[in-house]
Amino acid sequence: MRLEWGLAVVAAAVALSGCNISTPVAAAVPGGDPEKGKAAIDHYGCGGCHTIAGVRGALGKVGPPLTGIGSRMYVAGMLTNTPDHVESWIRDPKAVNPGTAMPVLGVTDADARNIVSYLYTLQQ
Repeated sequence: MRLEWGLAVVAAAVALSGCNISTPVAAAVPGGDPEKGKAAIDHYGCGGCHTIAGVRGALGKVGPPLTGIGSRMYVAGMLTNTPDHVESWIRDPKAVNPGTAMPVLGVTDADARNIVSYLYTLQQ
C-alpha cells in the first residue's frame, strides 16, 4: 500500500511539473525596444501609480506593482498576458474595463509596444 501511495505521489508531481506558472510569458516583444520603453514609462509618469523595477522614481502605490509582470499569466485581472493585450490595456484601459482607475494617457502605439517590451524584461 505504501509503495502504491508513493508511486501515486511521484506520478502526480511529474504530471504537475508541466504547470510551471513562473515560466516567462514572453522573453521579447517583436518591434519593441526595452530602453525606449523604459524612457516612455518615465515620460508618461507610470511610476506615479506603479512600482516598476529599474525605473527611477517609479515607487507608486496606487496601482499594483509591476514587479515580475513579464512572468504573470494575466494582466488587468482579466487579460491573458500577451503583447497585444498589454498594449491594448496601456493605450486604452477604459475600453477594456470602464470602471478601472487607470487613466487613459494617450500612449502611442509605438510607445505602448516599447513599454510592453520593457515590462517583459521584468521576470520573477
